[in-house]
Amino acid sequence: MSDTQATQQRIDQLVKSSDVLLFMKGSASFPMCGFSGRAIQILKACGVEPKTIKTVNVLDDQEIRQGIKEYSSWPTIPQLYVKGEFIGGSDIMMEMYESGELKTVLDTITA
Repeated sequence: MSDTQATQQRIDQLVKSSDVLLFMKGSASFPMCGFSGRAIQILKACGVEPKTIKTVNVLDDQEIRQGIKEYSSWPTIPQLYVKGEFIGGSDIMMEMYESGELKTVLDTITA
C-alpha cells in the first residue's frame, strides 16, 4: 500500500470515528488561524460543547494536511465532518449557521 493510500485510510477512519470532526490548524482551545478559530466559534454558537468536538491539528501531520484536501476534494482547512459527511470549510459553515441549517445538522447528533 502506498503512503497516500495509507493516509487516506487513516483519514477515513478518523472521519468515521467521530460524530463531529474538525480538521483544523491548532486545537479547539487554541486555534492557530483565524478560519479555524471561526469554525470553533460557529460550532459553539450552534450549541456544540467544545469538549465534544474532535479536532485534528493538521499542523502536526503533513500527510494529513495534504491528504485531507484530496480526501474531500476541498482545497482549504478547516474542514468539518458530521457523522462521516463532509460539510465544508469555515465559509460554508458560516452560511449554514446563518441560515440555521448547520444547527439542524448538528442537532441530529444530540437527538
